[in-house]
Amino acid sequence: MSNSKRRDIPHYTTPLIETHCHLDYLDQEQLTQTLVRSREVGIERIVTIAVSAANLDRVFALTRFADDIWGTQGIHPHEAECYDSAVAETIRERGTDPRIVAVGEIGLDYFYDHADRAVQRRVFAEQLALAVELDLPVVIHTREADDDTRAILAEFAPNLARKGVIHSFTSSLELAEFCLDRGFMLGFNGITTFNRADNVRAAVALTPLDQLVLETDSPYLTPVPYRGRPNAPFYLPFVAERVAEVKQLPVEDLLAAAHRNSLALFFADEPG
Repeated sequence: MSNSKRRDIPHYTTPLIETHCHLDYLDQEQLTQTLVRSREVGIERIVTIAVSAANLDRVFALTRFADDIWGTQGIHPHEAECYDSAVAETIRERGTDPRIVAVGEIGLDYFYDHADRAVQRRVFAEQLALAVELDLPVVIHTREADDDTRAILAEFAPNLARKGVIHSFTSSLELAEFCLDRGFMLGFNGITTFNRADNVRAAVALTPLDQLVLETDSPYLTPVPYRGRPNAPFYLPFVAERVAEVKQLPVEDLLAAAHRNSLALFFADEPG
């Protein structure tokens, strides 16, 4: 698609919250430009996500870079084998910081199998226990691991007062129903705009309006009409439009619900 066919990014009245991206992938100039463009299209808050022992510090530092950046601390299943007592203690200590809003990105990934599955399960469970201890929500990644995700969440969900989000949801409707029934939210991103993503749009249709949040997972999963370019939080309005279309709602109504949900999920401790 040529640049001439790409329409401008829409700017809606209701502010947006980017609930999942990876700002630590950007250099200083890219970060500054991304924040400027995101603010211009109404992105009010950005949650940048930790994934490994190597980027815990960088994500934490980013929460000090600008007032509209918050972060998480956690170890992705790809990096499960780097999880040890020192990493756990870092997550525990930083989990009390007001700019850290969740334990994540944690979970299981049996598609790539970058880490031993038994290790993934143990590390997922240990980080869920940390979230219970810290009274924080969780940001969960699950891919081709529905049964084990369900089994582990069945154990921990009752004690997770803040629950969390299954981000970039692409799993079965059965897992969606299981998670929704236990109070989790589902996160949807640019995949909802992809031609062959009927399964994800079915999950959007299934999800109650008060249990969905919007994300980009940038720099990955750039939505139509900007596929082929690196993703960024400022493309979030395109995700909102597609989700609103599936939900058969005006975009502003969808954005208002997603904004309420995001605040409830990550920012419930704020005064006022």
